Amino acid sequence: MSEILNPPAEDDAEARSRAEEQETLREVEDLVRRQEWAALRTRLEPLAPESVARILDALPPDESVQVWELLDKEQGEDVLDELSDALQDSLGEEQDEPPAAAPGDAPRAQTAIEAPRKTATVNAFELQNGRLRQIQIDSKADLAATAPIWVDLLAPSKEERQWVKDIFALELPDADDLTDIEESARFYIDEDAAVHLHSDFLLDKEDKSRNVAVAFVLHNNILFSMRDEELPVFRLQRLRARIQPGYVTDGKDVLLDLYDADVEYSADALEDVYAELEKVSRTVLTPQVTDDEAAEILSDIANEEDLNGRIRRNVLDTRRALSFLMRSRLLSTDQHDDVRQILRDIDSLDGHTSFLFGKINFLMDATVGFININQNKRISKLTTISVVFVPLNIIAGVGGMSEFSMMTEGISWPVAYGAFIVAMGLVGWGTYATLRWLETRKARKLIAARRAGREA
Repeated sequence: MSEILNPPAEDDAEARSRAEEQETLREVEDLVRRQEWAALRTRLEPLAPESVARILDALPPDESVQVWELLDKEQGEDVLDELSDALQDSLGEEQDEPPAAAPGDAPRAQTAIEAPRKTATVNAFELQNGRLRQIQIDSKADLAATAPIWVDLLAPSKEERQWVKDIFALELPDADDLTDIEESARFYIDEDAAVHLHSDFLLDKEDKSRNVAVAFVLHNNILFSMRDEELPVFRLQRLRARIQPGYVTDGKDVLLDLYDADVEYSADALEDVYAELEKVSRTVLTPQVTDDEAAEILSDIANEEDLNGRIRRNVLDTRRALSFLMRSRLLSTDQHDDVRQILRDIDSLDGHTSFLFGKINFLMDATVGFININQNKRISKLTTISVVFVPLNIIAGVGGMSEFSMMTEGISWPVAYGAFIVAMGLVGWGTYATLRWLETRKARKLIAARRAGREA
């Protein structure tokens, strides 16, 4: 009753925190409604990233986009780590009508359309005021009316591929050719001076991780990308380019930033592998592991080994692509510096993947060792039972002979066989007690020897 009347202090603090967050949300909604962008930016600056992420999640889609674009580079990066995948998808979708001016400079002339949009398979990205502006392409005329630096195609149809060919005079690669492993088929420059790169990008999902093939073509300073499914790296690229003026200036910048984001995404996946293996280590390094626990551990280790291998393959493929770009002499001095930094990050990831392979092998061996120990324990128990019943088998064999009836002649059979059964029980118990005494004495000697060794 006292706990009900006097709730813990933690509950009071949590309630106060929720109340303050609700009050902040109401202030943000009021500032958005009045379009006071400078005051709204000032109000957002001191907030923690997780608080800003929850505010964005609570706002309507159009207002969350407006608030997102107010964040500066550093705060946007921190908030980005706290956003859910669904919210990132929502923020990554540009509105059908662009704003008349950037937030903070002038009020928006038009409100966003809240109707749900179908999944776009072709998106063009134009550079406006140093930021990427996404344009959903629904027809050939829409694509022809743009001046993009990046055209992104998600599982395009034959007709949509034809649009690119007609408008940009570019033949997109066949999807069946994206999985070739020879370098001459993955990285090359064709007769029209278009740069072709076929790379693997990591997709780490809870159910299963995999590498997704992506085709890049640099043609007339426009980057064309083609893949079969959405990737977190592409979504992150769109979000960052929208909150950071000058983040990209041409198609090559977009390409390098995609590779950079892929390396960063791989590093985050490696951190998850470390965390999962740490949980496995705490279980494996306990004195006892049951067979059921060992089976679950082996499954977890196998999943992490598979993910670690995919990460290693992913970064190695990225290194090959970046090395090809450096050899092609297409990059500016600043872009060369960016490539070198990405390559240094890849080198650091190589050491982590190698270390994780070693740790995975150790945990695998330790788990298999526990399984062997459990099997040895079961065999030892069976051996003990066999030793206990060997004398009983001998006595039972003697009791089944005709000589036994001669030895017990004159004694009624209930007494004779009753005494026989009691004797068998005593012999069995004596054998078991003797074995336990021998094992206990051996264990005591071993403990005494270890204690003497420590004292010495």
